[in-house]
Amino acid sequence: MSTGTSVTVTEQSFPTEVLASDKPVIVDFWATWCGPCKMIAPVFEELARDHSDKVTFAKVDIDQAPGLQRDLQIMSIPTLIVFKDGKQVAQLVGAQSKKKLHAAIAEFL
Repeated sequence: MSTGTSVTVTEQSFPTEVLASDKPVIVDFWATWCGPCKMIAPVFEELARDHSDKVTFAKVDIDQAPGLQRDLQIMSIPTLIVFKDGKQVAQLVGAQSKKKLHAAIAEFL
């Protein structure tokens, strides 16, 4: 088990930290004003602590990264996108229970 937590990613660091990563990256697109985002944040951090040895957990504040929101066509938040080898391979939209979130990303853990 790792003691890692999620990393904050910006528009500038996204290509390096997400697209060029040598392991899968699960990106939580969120905003400070988003209630459902706040609901899943502790679950996301818990998953990051438990699995960051196999997967990178990243967070992008869409208010700070409008270009990424536009380019990835994120219409509602929270949106979780899994990137593997620089490509989007899975997406989850809306607040999820820990069990559902874990099940959705289990193949990458």
